[in-house]
Amino acid sequence: MARKNESEPVVSAKVLAQMKSLRSQIDKLDLQILKLVNERADAAGEIGQLKNENSAEVFSPVREEEVLHNVIDANKGPLDEVTIRAIFREIISGSRALQKIIKVAYLGPEYSYSHLASVERFGHAVEYMRVGSIMSVFEEVNRNHVDYGVVPLENSTDGGVSDTLDMFMRLPHLKICAEVRLRIHHNLLANCDQEQIRRVYSKPQALAQCRNWLSKNLPHADLKDVSSTAVAAQLAQQEPSAAAVASRQAAVKYGLRVHFTEIEDYPHNETRFAVIGHQDATRSGTDKTALMFKVPHHPGSLVDALDVFKNNKLNLTWIESYPAKTESGKNEYVFFVDFEGHVEDPKVKRALGALDGHCEQLVVLGSFPIATTS
Repeated sequence: MARKNESEPVVSAKVLAQMKSLRSQIDKLDLQILKLVNERADAAGEIGQLKNENSAEVFSPVREEEVLHNVIDANKGPLDEVTIRAIFREIISGSRALQKIIKVAYLGPEYSYSHLASVERFGHAVEYMRVGSIMSVFEEVNRNHVDYGVVPLENSTDGGVSDTLDMFMRLPHLKICAEVRLRIHHNLLANCDQEQIRRVYSKPQALAQCRNWLSKNLPHADLKDVSSTAVAAQLAQQEPSAAAVASRQAAVKYGLRVHFTEIEDYPHNETRFAVIGHQDATRSGTDKTALMFKVPHHPGSLVDALDVFKNNKLNLTWIESYPAKTESGKNEYVFFVDFEGHVEDPKVKRALGALDGHCEQLVVLGSFPIATTS
């Protein structure tokens, strides 16, 4: 007769009875949750019918942010904010899908940071289209092949994303209707031992954000640029002596070991993504507005433009310059700015009117709710 392993814990009959009672309580609560979630979905479905009858947009970033803020503010634990946000993001996503399955383009492949940002914003009850470039995201939205696109706008380490800024110059009629702030944690992934690593793949921005760690810990490895962190993970899976700088989700997807976590040089590294579409977001009360403008090429013109924000007490949250493509070939620039406020706010209207008098070109790229970092 086999002997019981003496190291195995012995659970008393009393403890087993307590666990059984608690599990029974959980089962009852699960059924209550299920009932309430479906009642919520019924109400969302009725709202969707009203939207269809009145040709209103299904995706409402202002309302979705309001729902998330309501439940997070009311949360007393023990579940943390990240968990609560994830649960209600998927409830919102599923309810939205009862109204319409929206299509969203992102820079792929799956488990790139653009894909993770898309899921953070829209959840999983969405038809995703992965494309090979930021330009393609814009074009898919512009041609109405998808409802929305998600593109990286700026990184806290590297600044503005030039491909995105360039496409706003080419397609200035597209609108930013929401933003996503994603904390970026890079990890070293490989199926070989650290001393065997000869190549490290990742997109150029990710390698740059980890340059100090990589030079210290893998000084002899060749750093290879690829189109995305997910492609880097694919290559690390296929090649011996290769590693990738990518997300934990990519490690799970491609069966890679996580050798080191959070290897980014700046601990508060985050990327801000723009959700682009054809609609303007309604006013939420905690909004920001994005502009693109070009001033005359003479001394003081930029100062005059920026004084408009100061005079109207509008707080700038971002400013970026980008080379203008002029026929003359002069070194002129287009400026991108974000500031607190919505385009429907009276003082914002006054500021835009004044700013227009200082600019050769002025484009409102959109007003949208201010997002918190995920």
